[in-house]
Amino acid sequence: MKRREFITLIGGAAASPLRVRAQQAPMPAIGYMSARGPEDSTHLLAAFRRGLAEGGYVEGQNVAVEYRWARGQYDLLPAMAADLVSRRVSVLVAVGGDPSPRAAKRATSTIPIVFGVGGDPVSEGLVESLNRPGGNATGDTVYTNIMEPKRLGLLRELAPGVQLIGVLLNPSFVPYQLPQIEEAARSIDQPILFAKASTDDELAAAFTALTAARVGALLVAGDPYFDTRRDRLVAFAERQRLPAIYQFREYAVAGGLLSYGVDIADAYRQRGVYTARILQGEKPADLPVLQPTKFELVINLKTAKTIGVKISDNLLSLADEVIE
Repeated sequence: MKRREFITLIGGAAASPLRVRAQQAPMPAIGYMSARGPEDSTHLLAAFRRGLAEGGYVEGQNVAVEYRWARGQYDLLPAMAADLVSRRVSVLVAVGGDPSPRAAKRATSTIPIVFGVGGDPVSEGLVESLNRPGGNATGDTVYTNIMEPKRLGLLRELAPGVQLIGVLLNPSFVPYQLPQIEEAARSIDQPILFAKASTDDELAAAFTALTAARVGALLVAGDPYFDTRRDRLVAFAERQRLPAIYQFREYAVAGGLLSYGVDIADAYRQRGVYTARILQGEKPADLPVLQPTKFELVINLKTAKTIGVKISDNLLSLADEVIE
Protein backbone atom coordinates (compact mmCIF):
# COMPACT_ATOMS: atom_id res chain seq x y z
CA MET A 1 0.00 0.00 0.00
CA LYS A 2 1.30 3.44 -0.89
CA ARG A 3 2.06 5.85 1.95
CA ARG A 4 -0.48 8.45 0.73
CA GLU A 5 -3.23 5.83 0.56
CA PHE A 6 -2.33 4.64 4.09
CA ILE A 7 -2.55 8.16 5.53
CA THR A 8 -5.89 8.75 3.80
CA LEU A 9 -7.24 5.47 5.19
CA ILE A 10 -6.12 6.30 8.74
CA GLY A 11 -7.54 9.83 8.48
CA GLY A 12 -10.86 8.55 7.17
CA ALA A 13 -11.11 5.97 9.94
CA ALA A 14 -10.42 8.60 12.58
CA ALA A 15 -12.96 11.02 11.18
CA SER A 16 -15.72 8.49 10.65
CA PRO A 17 -16.75 8.07 14.33
CA LEU A 18 -16.91 11.87 14.68
CA ARG A 19 -19.25 12.10 11.68
CA VAL A 20 -21.42 9.32 13.06
CA ARG A 21 -21.64 10.98 16.47
CA ALA A 22 -22.57 14.30 14.82
CA GLN A 23 -25.24 12.62 12.73
CA GLN A 24 -26.68 10.86 15.77
CA ALA A 25 -26.85 13.99 17.93
CA PRO A 26 -30.60 14.60 18.39
CA MET A 27 -32.18 17.91 17.42
CA PRO A 28 -33.55 19.96 20.30
CA ALA A 29 -37.31 19.59 20.63
CA ILE A 30 -39.87 22.30 21.34
CA GLY A 31 -43.11 21.36 23.04
CA TYR A 32 -45.83 23.64 21.64
CA MET A 33 -49.18 23.60 23.46
CA SER A 34 -52.08 25.89 22.65
CA ALA A 35 -55.57 26.40 23.99
CA ARG A 36 -56.56 27.26 20.42
CA GLY A 37 -56.74 24.92 17.42
CA PRO A 38 -54.50 24.48 14.37
CA GLU A 39 -57.33 25.47 12.04
CA ASP A 40 -57.46 29.04 13.38
CA SER A 41 -53.74 29.35 14.12
CA THR A 42 -52.10 28.94 10.70
CA HIS A 43 -51.01 32.58 10.51
CA LEU A 44 -49.84 32.51 14.15
CA LEU A 45 -47.70 29.43 13.59
CA ALA A 46 -46.18 31.09 10.54
CA ALA A 47 -45.29 34.09 12.70
CA PHE A 48 -43.84 31.86 15.45
CA ARG A 49 -41.66 30.09 12.88
CA ARG A 50 -40.46 33.45 11.55
CA GLY A 51 -39.31 34.32 15.05
CA LEU A 52 -37.52 30.99 15.36
CA ALA A 53 -35.81 31.60 12.01
CA GLU A 54 -34.62 35.02 13.19
CA GLY A 55 -32.76 33.12 15.89
CA GLY A 56 -31.33 30.58 13.47
CA TYR A 57 -33.78 27.71 13.94
CA VAL A 58 -35.84 26.05 11.20
CA GLU A 59 -38.33 23.36 12.06
CA GLY A 60 -37.28 20.00 10.65
CA GLN A 61 -33.73 21.15 9.95
CA ASN A 62 -32.17 21.93 13.31
CA VAL A 63 -35.15 21.85 15.68
CA ALA A 64 -38.18 19.59 16.11
CA VAL A 65 -41.61 20.70 17.33
CA GLU A 66 -44.20 18.58 19.16
CA TYR A 67 -47.68 20.14 18.84
CA ARG A 68 -50.65 19.81 21.20
CA TRP A 69 -53.98 21.58 20.61
CA ALA A 70 -56.85 21.93 23.11
CA ARG A 71 -59.28 23.60 20.68
CA GLY A 72 -60.86 25.59 23.50
CA GLN A 73 -61.23 22.59 25.84
CA TYR A 74 -59.14 23.83 28.73
CA ASP A 75 -59.48 20.65 30.78
CA LEU A 76 -57.22 18.89 28.23
CA LEU A 77 -54.27 21.21 28.87
CA PRO A 78 -52.82 19.65 32.07
CA ALA A 79 -52.45 16.24 30.40
CA MET A 80 -50.89 17.86 27.32
CA ALA A 81 -48.35 19.69 29.48
CA ALA A 82 -47.52 16.53 31.43
CA ASP A 83 -47.04 14.59 28.19
CA LEU A 84 -44.66 17.16 26.73
CA VAL A 85 -42.70 17.32 29.98
CA SER A 86 -42.36 13.52 29.97
CA ARG A 87 -40.83 13.78 26.49
CA ARG A 88 -38.12 16.05 27.94
CA VAL A 89 -38.56 18.85 25.45
CA SER A 90 -35.92 21.56 25.52
CA VAL A 91 -38.46 24.41 25.72
CA LEU A 92 -42.18 24.33 26.49
CA VAL A 93 -44.13 26.99 24.55
CA ALA A 94 -47.53 27.59 26.18
CA VAL A 95 -49.82 29.90 24.19
CA GLY A 96 -53.38 30.49 23.06
CA GLY A 97 -54.60 32.05 26.31
CA ASP A 98 -53.93 32.02 30.05
CA PRO A 99 -55.05 28.42 30.79
CA SER A 100 -52.16 27.06 28.72
CA PRO A 101 -49.31 28.77 30.66
CA ARG A 102 -51.00 27.88 33.96
CA ALA A 103 -50.99 24.21 33.00
CA ALA A 104 -47.38 24.39 31.82
CA LYS A 105 -46.20 26.08 35.01
CA ARG A 106 -47.89 23.42 37.15
CA ALA A 107 -46.30 20.65 35.06
CA THR A 108 -42.66 21.69 35.41
CA SER A 109 -40.39 23.95 37.44
CA THR A 110 -37.25 23.06 35.49
CA ILE A 111 -37.97 22.99 31.74
CA PRO A 112 -37.86 26.54 30.30
CA ILE A 113 -41.31 27.92 29.44
CA VAL A 114 -42.16 30.64 26.91
CA PHE A 115 -45.72 31.82 27.48
CA GLY A 116 -48.26 34.20 26.03
CA VAL A 117 -50.97 35.53 28.36
CA GLY A 118 -53.78 38.06 28.18
CA GLY A 119 -53.53 39.26 31.77
CA ASP A 120 -50.91 39.89 34.45
CA PRO A 121 -48.31 37.08 34.61
CA VAL A 122 -47.18 38.24 38.06
CA SER A 123 -50.61 37.85 39.67
CA GLU A 124 -50.96 34.57 37.79
CA GLY A 125 -47.84 33.32 39.57
CA LEU A 126 -45.95 32.73 36.33
CA VAL A 127 -43.11 35.15 37.10
CA GLU A 128 -41.75 37.11 40.05
CA SER A 129 -41.75 40.40 38.15
CA LEU A 130 -41.99 41.61 34.57
CA ASN A 131 -38.40 42.86 34.37
CA ARG A 132 -36.83 39.97 36.29
CA PRO A 133 -39.04 36.92 35.82
CA GLY A 134 -36.95 34.53 37.93
CA GLY A 135 -37.77 30.85 37.78
CA ASN A 136 -38.19 28.92 34.54
CA ALA A 137 -40.78 31.01 32.66
CA THR A 138 -40.92 34.16 30.57
CA GLY A 139 -42.81 35.40 27.53
CA ASP A 140 -45.26 38.21 26.89
CA THR A 141 -48.61 39.60 27.86
CA VAL A 142 -50.99 41.09 25.30
CA TYR A 143 -53.23 42.57 28.04
CA THR A 144 -56.36 41.54 26.18
CA ASN A 145 -58.17 40.61 29.41
CA ILE A 146 -57.94 44.15 30.74
CA MET A 147 -58.97 45.89 27.51
CA GLU A 148 -62.69 45.06 27.79
CA PRO A 149 -63.63 48.51 29.21
CA LYS A 150 -61.94 50.17 26.24
CA ARG A 151 -63.80 47.89 23.82
CA LEU A 152 -67.09 48.65 25.56
CA GLY A 153 -66.40 52.37 25.17
CA LEU A 154 -65.67 51.98 21.46
CA LEU A 155 -68.84 49.94 21.00
CA ARG A 156 -70.87 52.59 22.81
CA GLU A 157 -69.39 55.27 20.53
CA LEU A 158 -70.27 53.15 17.52
CA ALA A 159 -73.86 52.65 18.67
CA PRO A 160 -74.65 55.46 21.14
CA GLY A 161 -78.40 54.94 21.12
CA VAL A 162 -78.37 51.23 22.00
CA GLN A 163 -80.45 50.49 25.08
CA LEU A 164 -78.92 47.08 25.89
CA ILE A 165 -75.47 45.73 25.04
CA GLY A 166 -74.83 41.99 25.17
CA VAL A 167 -71.52 40.73 26.58
CA LEU A 168 -70.37 37.22 25.73
CA LEU A 169 -68.00 35.73 28.32
CA ASN A 170 -66.33 32.40 28.98
CA PRO A 171 -67.01 31.41 32.62
CA SER A 172 -63.30 30.57 33.01
CA PHE A 173 -62.45 34.26 32.58
CA VAL A 174 -65.33 35.75 34.57
CA PRO A 175 -63.19 36.66 37.63
CA TYR A 176 -60.87 38.72 35.42
CA GLN A 177 -63.25 40.35 32.97
CA LEU A 178 -66.73 40.64 34.50
CA PRO A 179 -65.91 43.14 37.30
CA GLN A 180 -64.08 45.44 34.87
CA ILE A 181 -66.92 45.36 32.37
CA GLU A 182 -69.54 45.98 35.06
CA GLU A 183 -67.62 48.98 36.40
CA ALA A 184 -67.10 50.40 32.90
CA ALA A 185 -70.81 49.98 32.10
CA ARG A 186 -71.81 51.78 35.31
CA SER A 187 -69.47 54.66 34.56
CA ILE A 188 -71.24 55.35 31.26
CA ASP A 189 -74.70 54.33 32.51
CA GLN A 190 -74.96 51.53 29.93
CA PRO A 191 -77.27 48.55 30.64
CA ILE A 192 -75.59 45.24 29.74
CA LEU A 193 -76.62 41.61 29.57
CA PHE A 194 -74.07 38.85 30.23
CA ALA A 195 -74.20 35.55 28.36
CA LYS A 196 -71.67 32.84 29.21
CA ALA A 197 -70.36 29.98 27.10
CA SER A 198 -67.46 27.53 27.17
CA THR A 199 -68.95 24.73 25.04
CA ASP A 200 -70.81 24.60 21.75
CA ASP A 201 -74.12 23.83 23.47
CA GLU A 202 -73.63 26.77 25.82
CA LEU A 203 -72.73 29.00 22.89
CA ALA A 204 -75.96 28.08 21.09
CA ALA A 205 -77.90 28.83 24.29
CA ALA A 206 -76.08 32.17 24.63
CA PHE A 207 -77.07 33.12 21.08
CA THR A 208 -80.69 32.29 21.92
CA ALA A 209 -80.59 34.37 25.11
CA LEU A 210 -79.01 37.38 23.39
CA THR A 211 -81.57 37.21 20.59
CA ALA A 212 -84.49 36.90 23.01
CA ALA A 213 -83.25 39.91 24.99
CA ARG A 214 -83.00 41.93 21.79
CA VAL A 215 -79.57 43.32 22.55
CA GLY A 216 -78.60 46.14 20.25
CA ALA A 217 -74.84 45.52 20.17
CA LEU A 218 -72.40 42.81 21.21
CA LEU A 219 -69.07 42.76 23.03
CA VAL A 220 -67.25 39.43 22.62
CA ALA A 221 -64.78 39.25 25.50
CA GLY A 222 -61.27 38.02 24.79
CA ASP A 223 -61.05 34.24 25.09
CA PRO A 224 -59.26 31.37 23.27
CA TYR A 225 -62.45 29.32 23.06
CA PHE A 226 -64.15 32.16 21.18
CA ASP A 227 -61.12 32.39 18.88
CA THR A 228 -61.71 28.78 17.84
CA ARG A 229 -65.39 29.62 17.10
CA ARG A 230 -64.64 32.92 15.41
CA ASP A 231 -66.65 32.25 12.25
CA ARG A 232 -69.76 31.28 14.26
CA LEU A 233 -69.57 34.47 16.31
CA VAL A 234 -69.14 36.69 13.27
CA ALA A 235 -71.99 34.94 11.44
CA PHE A 236 -74.31 35.34 14.45
CA ALA A 237 -73.65 39.08 14.67
CA GLU A 238 -74.26 39.49 10.95
CA ARG A 239 -77.52 37.50 11.04
CA GLN A 240 -78.80 39.62 13.91
CA ARG A 241 -77.42 42.81 12.32
CA LEU A 242 -75.55 43.53 15.55
CA PRO A 243 -72.66 45.97 15.81
CA ALA A 244 -69.99 43.84 17.50
CA ILE A 245 -66.43 44.28 18.74
CA TYR A 246 -63.76 41.62 19.24
CA GLN A 247 -60.21 41.31 20.57
CA PHE A 248 -58.04 40.64 17.49
CA ARG A 249 -57.75 41.79 13.88
CA GLU A 250 -58.44 38.24 12.66
CA TYR A 251 -62.10 38.74 13.64
CA ALA A 252 -62.40 41.86 11.47
CA VAL A 253 -60.70 40.05 8.59
CA ALA A 254 -63.27 37.25 9.00
CA GLY A 255 -66.13 39.76 8.72
CA GLY A 256 -66.41 41.15 12.23
CA LEU A 257 -67.31 44.83 12.41
CA LEU A 258 -64.65 46.09 14.86
CA SER A 259 -61.59 44.73 16.62
CA TYR A 260 -59.37 46.38 19.18
CA GLY A 261 -56.20 44.76 20.49
CA VAL A 262 -52.57 43.99 19.82
CA ASP A 263 -51.01 42.66 16.64
CA ILE A 264 -51.29 39.05 17.78
CA ALA A 265 -49.19 37.70 14.90
CA ASP A 266 -46.27 39.87 15.98
CA ALA A 267 -46.67 38.59 19.54
CA TYR A 268 -46.25 35.03 18.23
CA ARG A 269 -43.17 36.10 16.29
CA GLN A 270 -41.68 37.45 19.51
CA ARG A 271 -42.43 34.12 21.21
CA GLY A 272 -40.45 32.41 18.48
CA VAL A 273 -37.55 34.81 19.04
CA TYR A 274 -37.55 34.10 22.79
CA THR A 275 -37.71 30.35 22.16
CA ALA A 276 -34.66 30.57 19.90
CA ARG A 277 -32.75 32.60 22.48
CA ILE A 278 -33.44 29.99 25.15
CA LEU A 279 -32.37 27.19 22.80
CA GLN A 280 -29.11 29.11 22.37
CA GLY A 281 -28.51 29.02 26.10
CA GLU A 282 -30.19 32.10 27.59
CA LYS A 283 -32.25 31.61 30.74
CA PRO A 284 -35.94 32.58 31.08
CA ALA A 285 -35.13 34.26 34.40
CA ASP A 286 -33.01 36.82 32.53
CA LEU A 287 -35.47 37.61 29.72
CA PRO A 288 -38.00 40.34 30.67
CA VAL A 289 -41.67 39.71 30.02
CA LEU A 290 -42.60 41.66 26.89
CA GLN A 291 -45.52 44.11 26.98
CA PRO A 292 -47.48 45.67 24.11
CA THR A 293 -46.65 49.19 23.04
CA LYS A 294 -49.53 49.60 20.59
CA PHE A 295 -53.16 48.57 20.28
CA GLU A 296 -54.82 48.67 16.87
CA LEU A 297 -58.40 49.49 15.95
CA VAL A 298 -59.60 47.72 12.80
CA ILE A 299 -62.94 48.53 11.14
CA ASN A 300 -64.61 46.42 8.47
CA LEU A 301 -66.58 48.88 6.31
CA LYS A 302 -68.00 46.10 4.16
CA THR A 303 -69.65 44.57 7.23
CA ALA A 304 -70.88 48.00 8.34
CA LYS A 305 -72.69 48.40 5.03
CA THR A 306 -74.09 44.87 5.17
CA ILE A 307 -75.70 45.34 8.60
CA GLY A 308 -76.61 48.98 8.01
CA VAL A 309 -74.33 50.63 10.57
CA LYS A 310 -72.94 54.13 10.08
CA ILE A 311 -69.32 54.51 11.20
CA SER A 312 -68.68 57.99 12.61
CA ASP A 313 -65.92 60.17 11.20
CA ASN A 314 -64.28 60.16 14.63
CA LEU A 315 -64.04 56.36 14.73
CA LEU A 316 -62.74 56.27 11.18
CA SER A 317 -60.05 58.78 12.12
CA LEU A 318 -59.00 56.57 15.05
CA ALA A 319 -58.79 53.39 12.96
CA ASP A 320 -55.39 51.88 12.29
CA GLU A 321 -56.86 49.85 9.45
CA VAL A 322 -60.08 50.05 7.47
CA ILE A 323 -61.16 46.94 5.56
CA GLU A 324 -63.23 47.80 2.48
